[in-house]
Amino acid sequence: MPPPILVTESTLTERYQTTVPDPIRKALGLKKREKIRYTVQANGDVVLSRAESHEEDPVMSCFLDFIALDIANNPSRISVVGESLANRIQSLVADVEIDLDSPLSEEDE
Repeated sequence: MPPPILVTESTLTERYQTTVPDPIRKALGLKKREKIRYTVQANGDVVLSRAESHEEDPVMSCFLDFIALDIANNPSRISVVGESLANRIQSLVADVEIDLDSPLSEEDE
């Protein structure tokens, strides 16, 4: 096996987060908010690579396929959401603010 081109380290925080070192960000051409793919090899090595932005979530794809099949097989189950339910849902989430980039709380980990 050829010698590695670059070896660097980072530290895990108490929330299991880390900063991708600058040389690695540059080598992968990463910018803020871009995704990283972690691939665990059979020998236990982990390969870090830049995730392509057009990738689909395999779980979400399977779920959406399941929903589409259920709708196709059972169209009678489809119904209009009534105005009262829509208003109730709106009132429940009216004051909810979500920051998808914020770290998880202790209870959510």
